[in-house]
Amino acid sequence: MKARVFVTLKTGVLDPQGKAIGHALEGLGFKGVGEVRQGKLIEIDLAETDEAKARAALKEMCEKLLANTVIEKYEIELRS
Repeated sequence: MKARVFVTLKTGVLDPQGKAIGHALEGLGFKGVGEVRQGKLIEIDLAETDEAKARAALKEMCEKLLANTVIEKYEIELRS
């Protein structure tokens, strides 16, 4: 089973990297770009075939390592 975990900053948390990207886009001539937020995508191959068990394992991975849950949120996407 393949999984994708999307980790982004929670609403209200300052995103200096996102601001820098936004300014760079403006500098390159892209007009009308609003707020830019950046995050990370983590792709994981799992041996688990049971979706509920895979989701539970991924949640635990996110809580323990992949996301700083104080300032970040995460979304899990599973594919067979």
